[in-house]
Amino acid sequence: MLDTANYTPRLKALYAETVKPALVEEFGYSNPMMAPRLDKIVLNIGAGAEAVRDSKKVKSAQEDLTAIAGQQAVVTKAKKSIAGFRVREEMPLGAKVTLRGDRMYEFLDRLITIALPRVRDFRGVSGKSFDGRGNYAMGLKEHIVFPEINFDKVDEVWGMDIVIATTAKTDAEAKALLKAFNMPFNS
Repeated sequence: MLDTANYTPRLKALYAETVKPALVEEFGYSNPMMAPRLDKIVLNIGAGAEAVRDSKKVKSAQEDLTAIAGQQAVVTKAKKSIAGFRVREEMPLGAKVTLRGDRMYEFLDRLITIALPRVRDFRGVSGKSFDGRGNYAMGLKEHIVFPEINFDKVDEVWGMDIVIATTAKTDAEAKALLKAFNMPFNS
């Protein structure tokens, strides 16, 4: 059985032992606390048109996202009514979850080592998806690449957004941080 009191996620230990000192050396920080680190990871599934037709689809998306994240997902609701899309205010449309701490490192580890290699025709993730402030956003077309999802029991295949927020000030620092975690950039 896993001793959770003394357990440290693999990527968290990697960051402390090798990544942080390498970033301090590469960017010449005067203080090791200036080195960029992961802040949070936000996962989002938008059920969209399926949610308008069938309210049970949002519950399915929430359950799948909870299984992937290992933490309870929150249902997202419409802020405004949009008649053209048949959306009413406060109508459930998707699910999201914010990961921090050990769960964040565990998820990133599973994403890089297990989920991304299972994506069909995978050639790496875009190196241009940074926002200018050191945050990285990517999307997956199918949530079934995660091992927590039982493929036989899936009623709908969802796309999902993954946003990795870092404390980096520039995109170059954030890219160096994610490369150190073996993020498979294609450029």
